[in-house]
Amino acid sequence: MQRGSLIVASAGIGIGQCTVEARSAIEDADIVLSVMGDPFLQQWVAALNPKTRSLQSHYGSQPNRRAAYSAMVDEILVHVRAGLNVCAVFYGHAGVYVTPSHEAIAQARAEGFDAIMLPGVSADACLVADLGVDPGAHGFQSYEAHAFFRRRPRFDTSAALVLWQLAVLGDDAFTRLEPDYEAVAALATLLCEHYPVDHRVAIYAASTLPVLTASVQQTELALLATARIDQSSTLYVPALALG
Repeated sequence: MQRGSLIVASAGIGIGQCTVEARSAIEDADIVLSVMGDPFLQQWVAALNPKTRSLQSHYGSQPNRRAAYSAMVDEILVHVRAGLNVCAVFYGHAGVYVTPSHEAIAQARAEGFDAIMLPGVSADACLVADLGVDPGAHGFQSYEAHAFFRRRPRFDTSAALVLWQLAVLGDDAFTRLEPDYEAVAALATLLCEHYPVDHRVAIYAASTLPVLTASVQQTELALLATARIDQSSTLYVPALALG
């Protein structure tokens, strides 16, 4: 019986962004377990390897996201322990804001299995391209929005600030799927303590299809809670001019 192994692959944000290395891992796997978040990406992965199963159903069968992540890890490890060469593929970069990918690798390695992660195109890479910003120009600070609001870390207004996952801001129970605009307004109030109320910011969402453009909503910071926000929304706060 062959020894099981795990490759965690990154599919990129949109179709066409998957690397040659990740595509080969998907095609060669004994089983592919996927979290795509987009039906077109899911179909594309299944076309590469018909032995593909989606892990998305765990979101609906579990009481919250933490339990769903744990169930995903359990399912991945079942197949690794069974001696299969498993490819777990996640949209975007599998290591960026993807809890089950890191947990599955750590658990597989702890049990003595070979487990690696392959890099890919992430949302921040798309943001840099679509907004035309250079992280090296002023610096680049990146936080998960909910953690940023709760922890209130020190940050530098002379560098760009990126806050991910606006839609789960204020969700301590890890159960909500719709944005809490009261929490978004509270975040805006916090940021207005450090920036002018009319500071221009962008609510950004990358495109998952080549025929579509990225969503970029420009607004003043004080009006942040009036913007359209969904599960893919990211807040980009440009650096304040020095002097």
